[in-house]
Amino acid sequence: MKIRGPVPGAIGRPLAIAGPAVAIIAVQLVFFPMDIGFILQGATIGLLTALLAVGMAMIYRANRVLNFSQADLGYVPGLVGVMLVAITGLNYFIGFITGLAAAIVLGALVEALIIRRFFRSPRLILTVVTLGLSQMLAFGALYTAQLWDAPSRSQRVDFPWEMRFEIGGVIFREEFVVAWILGPLAMAAVMIFLRGTMLGTAIRAAADSADRAALLGVPVNRLHTIVWSVASTLAFVAIWLRAGIIGLPVGSAISFGILLRALAALMLGNLTNLPAIAASAIALGVLETGIVVNGGSSFENDAVLAAVIIVSLLVRSLLVATDTRADTDSTSTWQASEEVRPVPVELRRVREVQMVRSALAAIVLTTILVLPHLLGTADLIKATAVVIFGIIGISVIVLTGWAGQVSLGQMAFVAFGAAVTAKLTNEWNVDLTLALAASAAVGAFVAIVVGLPALRQRGLFLAVTSLGFSLATTSYFLNEDFWVGSWVHDNKFARVPLLGRLDIDSPIRMYYVALVGLGIILVAMRGVRRTRTGRVLLALRENEPAGQTFGINPLRAKLTGFALSGGVAAFAGGLFAYNLEIYDAGSFAPERSIEVFTMAVIGGLGSLAGGVIGAVYLKGMQWFLPRDWQFFASGVGVLAVLLVIPSGVGGLLFRLRDFWLRWVARRKDLIVPSLLADVAPTPSEEAEILGGTP
Repeated sequence: MKIRGPVPGAIGRPLAIAGPAVAIIAVQLVFFPMDIGFILQGATIGLLTALLAVGMAMIYRANRVLNFSQADLGYVPGLVGVMLVAITGLNYFIGFITGLAAAIVLGALVEALIIRRFFRSPRLILTVVTLGLSQMLAFGALYTAQLWDAPSRSQRVDFPWEMRFEIGGVIFREEFVVAWILGPLAMAAVMIFLRGTMLGTAIRAAADSADRAALLGVPVNRLHTIVWSVASTLAFVAIWLRAGIIGLPVGSAISFGILLRALAALMLGNLTNLPAIAASAIALGVLETGIVVNGGSSFENDAVLAAVIIVSLLVRSLLVATDTRADTDSTSTWQASEEVRPVPVELRRVREVQMVRSALAAIVLTTILVLPHLLGTADLIKATAVVIFGIIGISVIVLTGWAGQVSLGQMAFVAFGAAVTAKLTNEWNVDLTLALAASAAVGAFVAIVVGLPALRQRGLFLAVTSLGFSLATTSYFLNEDFWVGSWVHDNKFARVPLLGRLDIDSPIRMYYVALVGLGIILVAMRGVRRTRTGRVLLALRENEPAGQTFGINPLRAKLTGFALSGGVAAFAGGLFAYNLEIYDAGSFAPERSIEVFTMAVIGGLGSLAGGVIGAVYLKGMQWFLPRDWQFFASGVGVLAVLLVIPSGVGGLLFRLRDFWLRWVARRKDLIVPSLLADVAPTPSEEAEILGGTP
């Protein structure tokens, strides 16, 4: 980490470790004071988060990716151990050792069977893989609970030796003592392992440059397997201690909030500073306990957590230089868009190509026009939602596929659009067309406001900043419990006739309105792609320094991409609220933003159609396939798609198209350079080009 300005090393290192934690504790002491007993209780809860965050930091060092499945890695073996003790009645220590062994094996299997296959893939793809892995592990945990026929409630494991004492008015049991001993020991063991052993030194060397370490004979794959096993072990210890203190939920997945808290600590520790990460997690636990003790709600907790993430990253952008070669290389691994080529000019007038294109267009158009007449009311509302999610997917394509900026908070802009449309149409009786235009303008403005400070970050840091903003939006900015969200209209409302004449109160008419909206966005964004703005965004995505030499202003161009993406997302949000006839904050939670990002990657970031294809695949399968087939849209389906076709479903379709076009070109004896540039020529083609005999 390169610090801006002359900060002495003797001061800078302790400040980097303790500074964030001290600042958080200072906020707690000033605004949320409490007795020492509650401080100790909060520190204990923060200690559990620290174990998860340290495991995420190890995986980030090894694979340069955020592991969104970190909590689930510990949940599955933790559930096995808890079931053995709570349901089967085995000894506490036998359950712990069995779960520990299962965690070690699970981490190794996940790395060897799944993560290793994506070692050379862009980090963008690997991030989605961890999201799919999280869903798959959550399903495995639910299946594990069914093996014991366990009731759907929280299960506890009690330490065999009873202990009970009081500190500052808070009663502590033996499980807290176990956490105070086992938690620090686990983290100390990790520190000693990384700093004091040859294997740890090799892991740190491989984390700096895996390719260089491999050239020197370091077994990188084996080291990564060890890292994932250690991370899984830390997650298991956190889950096990949680089961003793507050219980382990059975029949439901681990809360997304636990992952967000670990993520906040990870950011405060700059992703790799393990002591700072642990100290920050403990301080966050104290702060959250202070908020609860002082009568704060869960929304206030989320708002404070979002503020911590955003402020810490902004401070980092001011103090830490991000223009080093390492940062540039790390950022480039997040650019995973493979541009889809249009049909070559040489083949557009070929009769077979024209006939097939016309036939496919007719089939698609007929399907989308006839489909609503074959569906019931509930399914028709879902089909309309799929169309709207296609627009949201296009907004992700614009930001990530064109501008190369990774956003995990896209649903925040959708939420602003939904809130504005609900307010204008219901209370001010504004026509839907004007409301959607206003929503798009608000979304673009909010995106620019977020983008101005956030674009100082790169790659992963920008993604986490946007995720923090998404959390702040649903918990604070658009929450009517706070003054900033008091204007939000979250009651049921009726649809206003379109243009004052066209009644759209029926689901089928709303479907066609959404379909027209999708068409408008596709035409508009396709036009932008062909303008200088679109070419500039793609040029900066591929090589920002080279673009600057041609006089391109990177900040202005990226803000344009943010504004376009935010405007499209807010436009979709207005349609979303109109489809449901209500603004529902739960529809725009941070989990939904991550789901939308996954949807766009699955559909393919190389074309606007990828956003629509991803929505049809993910949402269509979730809502319309029989229950036995819905696993294709689950974590297992996501992993299967990315294992076979890393470019997504859309990428596969366009590759099949190119394969057929090559066949047509060869039949017609046409040489099409844009199609043959990335495939080996046949002997006859080689002879024709170079001369001689085949």
